Amino acid sequence: MGMHTEVIYCFPALNGSCKKEGRAQGGYIIMYILLFIISASTVFLNLLVIVSVSHFKQLHTPTNLLILSLAMADLHVGLLVMPVEGMRLIETCWYFGDAFCYVFPVIMFVVVSASLGNLVFISVDRYIAVNNPLKYYSCVTPNKAMLCISLSWFGSFVYAMLMLSDHLQSKPQRACHGECLIVFSVPRVISDVVFSFLAPCSIVICLYVKIFFMAKYQTRVMNSVKNANMTTEDVKFRKSESKAAKTLGIVVAIYLLCWIPYYICTLAYGSASSTSVVLTFLIWFMYINSCMNPLIYALFYPWFRVSAKHILTLAILDPGSQYYSLNPDDV
Repeated sequence: MGMHTEVIYCFPALNGSCKKEGRAQGGYIIMYILLFIISASTVFLNLLVIVSVSHFKQLHTPTNLLILSLAMADLHVGLLVMPVEGMRLIETCWYFGDAFCYVFPVIMFVVVSASLGNLVFISVDRYIAVNNPLKYYSCVTPNKAMLCISLSWFGSFVYAMLMLSDHLQSKPQRACHGECLIVFSVPRVISDVVFSFLAPCSIVICLYVKIFFMAKYQTRVMNSVKNANMTTEDVKFRKSESKAAKTLGIVVAIYLLCWIPYYICTLAYGSASSTSVVLTFLIWFMYINSCMNPLIYALFYPWFRVSAKHILTLAILDPGSQYYSLNPDDV
């Protein structure tokens, strides 16, 4: 006698409801715990970056403002994208209604595009700092950085609206209740790959190749030549800028490593593979990148470790704490 398997529906009371993939109770618990840990860690770590750069006056530099904008994008991934995508993955149903089915893809597109836009501007910022450090502060100002950030977010929103115009103007694409699908035409998939990945990533990679060779050359010059015209402060500044470029280069490299496999898979198999296990893994590999950037800062930026200590010990509540020195030697 064959075993009878009970069919579970996303919305049992509705005709035409999607079937729900059944899981063992223990499986649900483990997956929700993992989702909570990943999402909460992403939110917590990026909040540390946001509060650090926002609160301490010492960190109000153009580069750190771009890092703050990147952390804002990563925060939204942990706060909105991960929980919604995680619940859809675990429950295998869309429980957030038709209205949010329209809104959620826009949020995803804006956050992803803004992240890449910020990385492009960070690369340009580091290129100027390493290529012409003596004129850096006259060329790159906090106001110009804020303008670049505004352009990045506004451009991301416009791009999202253009890419999702068909989705926003039509009824929800679904075969049954409990599904939220986005169907892109082949030209739009190709356009997305070109404009939201190939073009910006090519710019970033080219700039960082130039930064790498420039920093290597400057290090060799500083180590081998005692330049009478170069003061100790000049040497320290050049070394500091080269180190910052290397650190942010690691951020960019890890971002590319997390995103390139997804786009290769998209181009190779097309949107029809959106339900595959491989693509699901690659998508979450991209999301986890949003949790990795603050860990990179913690490893390579002493100021981040000091500011995080001030935040976690509530020292930032002290009057005048925004003027604290974040030099580890002063703590």
